[in-house]
Amino acid sequence: MPYELQELAAISGMPGLYRLVRAARHGVLVESLDEKATRTLAPARNKVSLLSEISIYTQDEDQNVPLTEVFERIHQQHGAAAPVTAKSSEGELTDFLAGVIPDYDRDRVYLSDIKKLASWYNIVGKHLTYQEAAAPEAAPAAEAPTEPAANEPLSTGGVIAAADEAPAAEGNPEAAAPAKKSRKKAE
Repeated sequence: MPYELQELAAISGMPGLYRLVRAARHGVLVESLDEKATRTLAPARNKVSLLSEISIYTQDEDQNVPLTEVFERIHQQHGAAAPVTAKSSEGELTDFLAGVIPDYDRDRVYLSDIKKLASWYNIVGKHLTYQEAAAPEAAPAAEAPTEPAANEPLSTGGVIAAADEAPAAEGNPEAAAPAKKSRKKAE
């Protein structure tokens, strides 16, 4: 993930973005993501939306684009600063998002959402460092999953070899001792 968004949040009723510091008795202690970096308490009545859990609607109702991926695409195309701001024209903002996510849902993604996206990206780009995504490494052939043999069970539940039981009994004296019978008298 290029930008670490797990600890960043947008809070209803509070402008800008905030870094979550810790939970407090009556809310969440947050630090503003600006030059002042002031700490304040976000009351429990305010909705805290983590940036890592936000996504953009697409034409396919079953698929949304997570904000982390949107930020990655913006960075690949435009660098650390978005070419638009919240004060850009409606045409510039819609063209910007269409360039990043060509199939975004134009009915469910409002102009105010695009303005927030541009504003958030510029704040994150200014205050966080971009980390290149690590290239996935190929798994060695020995660790690659293989198909089970015809007589091999798919689960180990209930299948324990006798050799597996012996070491446990030797190392644990209670495991080797037979279970004690109850001494209650029958009535």
